[in-house]
Amino acid sequence: MPEPRRDDARTAEAPRRAALVTLGCARNEVDSEELAGRLAGSGWELVDADGDAPADVIVVNTCGFVEQAKKDSIDTLLAASDAAQGTGAKVVAVGCLAERYGAELAESLPEADAVLGFDAYPDLAERLADVIGGHAPAPHAPVDRRTLLPLTPVERPAAAADVAVPGHAWVTGLSISGPGRTRLSDGPVAPLKLASGCDRRCAFCAIPSFRGAFVSRAPDDVVAEAAWLGMQGVRELMLVSENSTSYGKDLPGGTRALVRLLPRLANVPGIDRVRLSYLQPAEMRPDLVQVIATTPGVAPYFDLSFQHASPAVLRRMRRFGSREDFLALCAQIRTHAPEAGIRSNVIVGFPGETEADLVELEAFLTGARLDAVGVFGYSDEDGTEAEGYDGKLPAEEVAARVARISALVDELMAQRAEDRVGTEVEVLVEAAEDEDFECTGRAAHQAPEVDGECVFERGSGLEVGDMVRAVVVGTEGADLLVSAREPLPRSQIATGDLARAGAARVSG
Repeated sequence: MPEPRRDDARTAEAPRRAALVTLGCARNEVDSEELAGRLAGSGWELVDADGDAPADVIVVNTCGFVEQAKKDSIDTLLAASDAAQGTGAKVVAVGCLAERYGAELAESLPEADAVLGFDAYPDLAERLADVIGGHAPAPHAPVDRRTLLPLTPVERPAAAADVAVPGHAWVTGLSISGPGRTRLSDGPVAPLKLASGCDRRCAFCAIPSFRGAFVSRAPDDVVAEAAWLGMQGVRELMLVSENSTSYGKDLPGGTRALVRLLPRLANVPGIDRVRLSYLQPAEMRPDLVQVIATTPGVAPYFDLSFQHASPAVLRRMRRFGSREDFLALCAQIRTHAPEAGIRSNVIVGFPGETEADLVELEAFLTGARLDAVGVFGYSDEDGTEAEGYDGKLPAEEVAARVARISALVDELMAQRAEDRVGTEVEVLVEAAEDEDFECTGRAAHQAPEVDGECVFERGSGLEVGDMVRAVVVGTEGADLLVSAREPLPRSQIATGDLARAGAARVSG
């Protein structure tokens, strides 16, 4: 075995070094930045896993959502272990895969020096120090996290103080030493967590069992963190949770809390665009549709989890709706904002899905004119209701249906993009032009990573973080080719005391 590399510049008094590697969704990004804040607040130095300064420990924030995500997480842990052979670094698994499988993951993956669940997050610095010292804690023992909080949502806020809820600790770190979140990127877009957990019981989804019952963050806490992000150079907030339409169900104002919160966030200094994600169609109310579609500073963007359009399949999924219901919702949205962006995900090959069900889904997709659609083939997930269903389709048939719907979706998304030629869009630049790539960014109807993007003409001279008004001049699939017209000024950035720049500064 090669001898671990030594860093001669370090002394006994030098801080421990940790590298954080994040997999999965934007919710995990928030969790990683909270962990980074905890470590930085405890005197640790944060380094890049691929940087010149070797880490003492590599923390991999895993994803445990679907089979491919699990594989990617395990591959990343193995790659981190291989890299650590030359430095002596320890490798620690955290996140959803670690929470979901705990000791089972530790037994099957000895390359990880420790497997820590969510309950370890508040004391992460101490736990990592133990691992470095050769005293790794016992592997996490998974539990159904829905059992940790009261069944009734209104009773949860007080009880949640005694349960680790990742991504909710920012305000508890708001003190003289600064916030409890440390940004791990300097881009102009940042995710901001509204809530954690989910009370829905979709037959195909295991997330509630390891993320727990639904818990909203207090509105003032969300606004305070938004103000801090604005001071860090963020121009767009991406509001995330497992189910954003349930926000406020466990707060005094009820679900109307989200309708009141969005305008507050749109008025936060430095923030020019607020984007809401993870919406349940069955929970969309007319007042919420209107506030998203018409509030200045809120992107008219609807990330709606349709999953299917056949009533029979939806009922087996433990969901609600139909092609007619979903088309009516799309029409309602476009009544308020004709150019609104609407995206969704669908699952094909669900147990019992017939040819008629698939035709019903095709009819919905054709009529809905969605801007972006993710197509997933059904596969069993451990511990879900659907795992025990009859009517399972052969893997090759599921793959054929994925290919069929994907081909339709690609055609429809390209047509929807072509509909936008000649229209004006406001684009936030996220990648500057270089010798190999054009300058790119996103319009209001395009979310990070999951949707198309806007591509500027060469020689635009734009920089990352610029917001510009542009005209759509062409398309490439779901991507828009745009020509810049004029820059848009940034809203005034708050200065002074962080707490004043937060909730107290933006009135409710």
